[in-house]
Parts: sequence; C-alpha cells; structure tokens
Amino acid sequence: MMDEPRRRDLPERMLRLLGLLQTRRTWTGAELAQRLQVTERTVRRDIDRLRALDYAVTGTTGTSGGYRLAAGSSMPPLSLEDDEVVAVAVGLALASRGSVSGIEDASLTALAKLERIFPARLRPQLAAISRATSAAPGDYAAHVDPATLAVLAACCHEHESVRFDYRDRTGRRSTRGAEPHSLVILRGLWYLVAYDHDREDWRIFRIDRINTPLRAHRPAERRDLPATDAVSFVMRSLAAASYRYTARLTVDLSAADVRAGILVPIPGEIDDLGPGRCRIRFTAESPELVTQYIVLVATIGAEFIVDAPPDILDRLHRLGTRLGRTRSHDRATLSAG
Repeated sequence: MMDEPRRRDLPERMLRLLGLLQTRRTWTGAELAQRLQVTERTVRRDIDRLRALDYAVTGTTGTSGGYRLAAGSSMPPLSLEDDEVVAVAVGLALASRGSVSGIEDASLTALAKLERIFPARLRPQLAAISRATSAAPGDYAAHVDPATLAVLAACCHEHESVRFDYRDRTGRRSTRGAEPHSLVILRGLWYLVAYDHDREDWRIFRIDRINTPLRAHRPAERRDLPATDAVSFVMRSLAAASYRYTARLTVDLSAADVRAGILVPIPGEIDDLGPGRCRIRFTAESPELVTQYIVLVATIGAEFIVDAPPDILDRLHRLGTRLGRTRSHDRATLSAG
C-alpha cells in the first residue's frame, strides 16, 4: 500500500506505471507505452518524474534492456487496486488451509495484518473473506515446499531457466535443466510445466518431487506450449502416461456424449470407434484409483465392456455386490413403510 500524501503527488497514469513496474523485473519502453496507451516519449517523461520523487527506476540498453525498479530499501511501497486487494485476501485465506506446507500460520498472520492496514472501505470485505473461506482437506494432496514454489514461479514469470534435483514415481533421481512455463494445480497436486533441455521436449514435473531448484539468472528461449493452455497440457500428459494399472472401456456412446454426460474432466484418453461407440483408457499407480475412474463412467448409464487386470475386475465385482445389497435393503425399507 502507498501512503496517501505521497500518492497524491502522482497522477493516475503514473500510478498505473508504478504498478506495472512492480509486476515484473523489466519492461521495455514500447511495452509500457502500449499498456498505458501513450507514446514512448511520455513514458520517458513519467519515468523521470518517478525518479524525481525518489523512486529508484533504472534504465538499461541493448536487446534485453528496459526499465526496472531497483531492489532493496529504496523500493517504493506496494500499490494495489481494490480488486487486487481482494485477490490477495482470497489467496491468503486459501493458503492458510491449503497444500503448501509451512505457510498456514504465516498466511493467517499476514491476512490479519493486511486487514488492519488496508483502506477502511475494504475492511468489511476482507473480514468476510477470512471468515467465510474454507477448503476441504485433501488427504491425497502432496504438500510442497513454499521456497521451491517461489523459485519456480519466479522463473515462470521472468522466463528464466532453472536446474533442480528430481525424483520420479519409481524413486529414480536425476538432475534436470528446464525452462519453466507454468504452475498447475490438478486434483490436489502441484505440477510444473516446462521445456526439458535434456529430453528436448515439453514435460510435466510433480513439484513435491523437486528439490533444490537453482535459477540460471539468464533469459530462457520463448517457446510455444503445444496445447491450448497449461491445464490442458497436464491433463493430456497424465492421460497419455502409462502407470502400473491400466483399464480400457468400450462404451456404447460417442466420445462427445461421454464427455457431456460426466460433469468433471475425464482423467484418461478417449477415442471414437465409430457411430455411438468409444474407447476410454484409464491408467494409475493404484487399482483403487482406476476403479474410481470406471465408476465415474458407469454413472452415465451406458453399456460398456471392461478390459482390466484381475485386481480391478475383483474390485468392480465386490462393489457391484455391495450396491446390489444396498438396492435390496432400500426395497425392503420401502415395502415395510
């Protein structure tokens, strides 16, 4: 937050300029001019005005040059718009109940401090958010190190390469060099989407399996993600992987009808086999999880055939027997009533 006397010394455009400089390391003059809808000459004048007010804005030349706020004690107070204040409060409220280990107490104390210093008009909203926000505990969620998240997020934001130690699902360890693109949370787990230098291809990494990430402090090459977005890429990568247990379902519905009948994203590959038929492939490290996926398809009411290992078929048989007993009990209860 910026103190009000100093804020009054800045016109609205310069406040927007200051806010942009606080969001990433370096901006070119052309980028700032486009965002502010002014000329580059106006940007240079506004930068000079900020410097005259003791804001440490440095300028560099060259292909990677631009304007940046100097780090350290001379950094100006944080300037937030009202919607950004609310966004911070929501994030802290969720973090206090989330899957990032070690930051629950810090998130609560930070939220309490923010409630005291934010403008009076926003305090009722912040108090309501902190009281009303909750998240269901996910026992299946792997906790991640907040310091690891911070390094990876910074590399994503500033397009920097990173090296880290990685443990795959078999326990095998390796050192990887990558260009981070995005962080994704899916089904309680954090993933890093990155271009792997050694594999020369895009990969996803479970962040709870990443150790000691080290920033390269040099720009990474700009690459286009081979998907519409990072979430789609993670889901597609998980669906195409092969784990210990795999089941294939031949369903008497088209792939489009199956997707329309299930209200959540299908965690597997799905292919049309012709009019009114499709095949779905589920794979996971545990038979319990594959069984849950199959039950998800069963809820749409279509006929299907399962090709799966005995562990999964036995679980489906036992589940069907239990459900049959439940239906018999319901009928008996209704008759007695």
